[in-house]
Amino acid sequence: MAPKKPAESGKRKRELILLEVKQDIIRKHEQGMRVVDLAREYGRSASTIATILKDKERIMGRETAKGVTILTKNRPAIMDEVEKLLLLWIREKERARDTVTSAVVCAKARALHADLIAQQPGTSHKEFKASHGWFEKFKMRSGIRSVVRHGEAANSDLAAAEEFATEFLETVTAEGYLPEQVFNCDETGLFWKRMPRRTFITQEETKMPGHKLMKDRLTLLFCANARGDLKVKPLLVYHSENPHAFKKHKVNKERLSVMWRSNAKAWVTRVLFVDWVNQVFGPTVRRYLQEKNLPLKAILLMDNAPAHPPGLEEDLAEEFKFIRVIFLPPNTTPLIQLMDQQLIASFKKLYMRELFRRCLDMTDGSGIILADYWKHHFDIVSCLQLIKIAWDSVSQRNLNSCWKNLWAACVASTESSTQEQAVVEEIVSLGQTMGLEVSTQDVEELVEGHNLELSTEDLLSLQEQEQQGVQPNTPEEQEEEPRQLPSSSYKRACELWGELQTFVNDLSEDQAAAQEAVEHFDNVVVAPWRAMLRKRQRQQTMDRFVVKQTRQEEMLAEAEAC
Repeated sequence: MAPKKPAESGKRKRELILLEVKQDIIRKHEQGMRVVDLAREYGRSASTIATILKDKERIMGRETAKGVTILTKNRPAIMDEVEKLLLLWIREKERARDTVTSAVVCAKARALHADLIAQQPGTSHKEFKASHGWFEKFKMRSGIRSVVRHGEAANSDLAAAEEFATEFLETVTAEGYLPEQVFNCDETGLFWKRMPRRTFITQEETKMPGHKLMKDRLTLLFCANARGDLKVKPLLVYHSENPHAFKKHKVNKERLSVMWRSNAKAWVTRVLFVDWVNQVFGPTVRRYLQEKNLPLKAILLMDNAPAHPPGLEEDLAEEFKFIRVIFLPPNTTPLIQLMDQQLIASFKKLYMRELFRRCLDMTDGSGIILADYWKHHFDIVSCLQLIKIAWDSVSQRNLNSCWKNLWAACVASTESSTQEQAVVEEIVSLGQTMGLEVSTQDVEELVEGHNLELSTEDLLSLQEQEQQGVQPNTPEEQEEEPRQLPSSSYKRACELWGELQTFVNDLSEDQAAAQEAVEHFDNVVVAPWRAMLRKRQRQQTMDRFVVKQTRQEEMLAEAEAC
């Protein structure tokens, strides 16, 4: 008798539904889509859709940062919070071009867990070891790919840097590029309204309820040529497109000394970077070369930041095809990233000097005390004025000398460190004149602080910006109210956007660029529409409750009267 074949189980293998898919299902149902239609669209049974909708409070309430795709049951809420903040931290590390190892991620996770527990006194939690097993599951849930194993990465790849330098010199020599035709660009964060930590202003601000550490953060992209005689108009990304201060000062954004752009995280994205290249960099370089009677060719040298698309040359407008894009090797920033070599630090010191000068000018003999000026009068428009002065103050010699490690032949002379020291000493002197406790060490600490490790508080603030959009709590930073439309218009727009997202994701050849564009539009344009719809739905529910309650009271009163 032949052996029996094992009975095939008719049980269908259980498939995980991604968190983002569940959230999409809930949103579409809230917008009026029926359960049967949702089941048909997502290829699930009606009972599965109903289960998701029944659990919507947990699913939407435990919303994660971009990238966490699977929601695991029976996990402490604090672990969800740790992983949301950890993912934000990893994204910031990617943007800073820092190498992140599994050991570093686990150490940061333990630190975040400890900080969050410290904020909940009296509660008990299991010890969190951030083990290898947890890390592998976190990778699966979040889909991260940028983290390497411990021991795989060195701080800087000296061999790669030396090889690149040789190839670069061969290219510029063989093809006859002049220092006027070779450009470098780089981004940096700037906390535009931050004083040294020991000053009374900073100490008072941190004690204020609702104080947001990241609210004063913006990102700048600087660019200049190797000769140092052309500074390209910087790109500035802020969390608000139309701050109240713009209306107050009647600002025309087209006439600013920077290209003004915005998103909730104040980050340079691919879309914004390409926009800057085609609208600012290309026209500026073309005009400069024509005025100098130089051949129409140029090199744009930059690192592999997430905002710098590998296929940038394909995104160039036809009239700027003369621009050649060259990327620095990964993990060589400390060795050959030109803007990164003291230049950005010099800019930040010059900005701080102008900030202190402005504070002294506005308070000296005017009757306005420093704390009052800082809180009520120093706004983002004042910041833009100081950025212009500071960037203009970066000398040609400084811009030229930062090429010494890559293209020494083009460097006329090395910038003297005594000039930078004089700037720091002036900052200290101005601070002491205003009665501030500030030293040389405080200045250096503040400059370095723009790029230091994000604390748990910083990450919590960034998370709030990502999930809700920045809601400034000071009059000078409030945005103008958007134009109001009927709820039906917002609802229809959200539905169309959902259809367009599906179309873009299905047909786009460059998925990374498409996703970047989709996220940017969703954060800047569509997210406020959804927020408006939810607000109105809550208001309608409240109105119906009030009407019902009033009718019941009227009926009761009539019954008592009878």
